[in-house]
Amino acid sequence: MSGKPLSITAAVGRLRFRHLQFLDILGRTRNLRLTAEQMNMTQPAATKILLDLEEIFESRLFDRLPREMRPNELGLFTLRYAATALASHAKFVAEFNALKLGGHGQLTIGAISGAAAHLLTAAVAETQRLRPLLVLKVMEQSSDQLIAWLGDRRIDVMIGRFTDESHRARFRYERLSGETLQVVGGPHHPLRGVENLEISRLAHWPWLLYPESTALRHVSDTIFRTIGMAPSSGVMETQSFLFALESLRITDMLSLQPSALAEKYVAKGLLAQIKVDVPKVMPDYGMLTRIDEAPTPAVSAFMAVLRDVAAAQGDAL
Repeated sequence: MSGKPLSITAAVGRLRFRHLQFLDILGRTRNLRLTAEQMNMTQPAATKILLDLEEIFESRLFDRLPREMRPNELGLFTLRYAATALASHAKFVAEFNALKLGGHGQLTIGAISGAAAHLLTAAVAETQRLRPLLVLKVMEQSSDQLIAWLGDRRIDVMIGRFTDESHRARFRYERLSGETLQVVGGPHHPLRGVENLEISRLAHWPWLLYPESTALRHVSDTIFRTIGMAPSSGVMETQSFLFALESLRITDMLSLQPSALAEKYVAKGLLAQIKVDVPKVMPDYGMLTRIDEAPTPAVSAFMAVLRDVAAAQGDAL
């Protein structure tokens, strides 16, 4: 490989779409034979593409191991670029075709559950009324996963929270609302209807908690530390509210859930609110977009609707 300083701009300029496809497939299969099959080429041709890529970048990207092609640090970085470039290409093709057929493009939204989901439902309904040909895709996950998707351009706008202070340098944030919490159990939980319940008594019951990477878990842990409480009868973790709902229904576990999410299930008799004061609410949530690019017209229009809906729901409280 050349001893001259590498110009990344020049290297990227030499990449063809087929190179990006090759990197993406090899990154997933870790196998040259499988990559060649999926790209309808011979294995020697696949080997030549890999050698061409490593010559372009003047660096080895994959370690040749007996059973796999393992990407090294530079390889992993390059694979992420390839995946992002392919996702942007696919999005451009889909939106271009939609616009060509008289549509209004595509919008992919990521949102946390709870109050944000209620806000999102109303905003989506209004957006569909205003732009009936806009293709909307909604993905629900925790903020830590959504912010990764936003960075990878898998979603266009996110409704959630920062999970790390370093994210403020990469993403714009606009506050939408706050969120309250409540402790819930199954519909026949022994603590259902108990008045003047001290929160310390809850330490003796098993708990169903969100994963440690989520904002709700951070709040749960803070509450437990504040009152000197540590759950002593078992803990189960899950990100899925539906799994939590079924688990709470058939066990004596307790869980801390967003009020907006839990209240409709309490009203239907599927959950019971445990009447205990929760000393802290969740951090505010808002809209997040990438700081290094201007929102598309579809994203801007949706964000405007979201602001109006958030303001209206806030005035109604």
